Amino acid sequence: MKYSYVKTKDAIGMVIPHDVTRIVKGVSKGAAFKKGHVITEEDVPMLLSLGKEHIYSLELEPGDVHEDEAGWLIARAAAGTGVDCYKASEGRVDFYASCSGLLKINVKGLQELNTIPEVILASMHTNTPVTQGKKLAGTRVIPLIVTEDNVQEALSTCKKYGPVLEVKPYLPYAIKVIITGKEVYQGTIQDGFAPVFKEKAAGFNLEEPEIHYAPDDAEVISQKIKELAGSYTIIVVTGGMSVDPDDVTPKGIRMSGAKIEKYGAPVLPGAMFMVAYHEETPVLGMPACGMFFNTTVFDLVFPRLLAGETISAKDMAALGHGGLCLGCENCCFPACSFGKGGLTFGC
Repeated sequence: MKYSYVKTKDAIGMVIPHDVTRIVKGVSKGAAFKKGHVITEEDVPMLLSLGKEHIYSLELEPGDVHEDEAGWLIARAAAGTGVDCYKASEGRVDFYASCSGLLKINVKGLQELNTIPEVILASMHTNTPVTQGKKLAGTRVIPLIVTEDNVQEALSTCKKYGPVLEVKPYLPYAIKVIITGKEVYQGTIQDGFAPVFKEKAAGFNLEEPEIHYAPDDAEVISQKIKELAGSYTIIVVTGGMSVDPDDVTPKGIRMSGAKIEKYGAPVLPGAMFMVAYHEETPVLGMPACGMFFNTTVFDLVFPRLLAGETISAKDMAALGHGGLCLGCENCCFPACSFGKGGLTFGC
């Protein structure tokens, strides 16, 4: 790359080769002059105030790649399904969700990409639920001109790991809730679980859940699970999940023939949570904390199931890192630390 410098006061009529940034603290940050702008006499005082005492022109040599081209090539290679890329100012390319779904980051691929000289990509956490249009990540190269070798290494890394980021759309699951407890079943106390799951389903634009009631009877719970299981169905069995002798929900789930993947989650609230599968149907044992807390282990697992993922015991174990909800007065989940350490094993 070859540079030639001209004093700004003598640069009238020259083309600016890159964006010139202006920062006003607490007000704005952006390009005062865009790449390609032809300098006029009126521009000179502003350029000088921004510290641009010289304007330079540059000539690319073999093996050079301009920041705009490099950033765009890397962005297109890193983006998978459900992700749109848009050029932004100063060589940066941003990624946005083209649909609502679950953001998946190939963490190993991202880390390897960021070891390449002059290349960076910053993203949200993997397994974050996102809505259409949400900004997911941004990439750029550091200098104005980057070597072709570094660009090719970045492209090879993206190809090696598949997409570095993608959004898996939610599938049209039916949510079926079995609410257990003699008092609720007999109508002596009001059910507090149904409104919770109606709200959860509405948050993902799902149809209103089917609500079923069962007494504290393992055989009845078992039979209902078998009746409700089916394709594109998620069953949630609420209550009776603790270690008290009359809490028979875990027994009922086992009796249905469901395979227990994990009973007990390293997440607070939600320690008594269970993940099981009746053939291909996820069956979740939801403890009573789901009635009292806005955000629980359910909110970490549910979006992944909606995206068609199978939750394993290792996945549940990984949730312990970041699995403590701080119970903030103004909840901002999922834009907080809760659940963000639970990276999928082997990703």
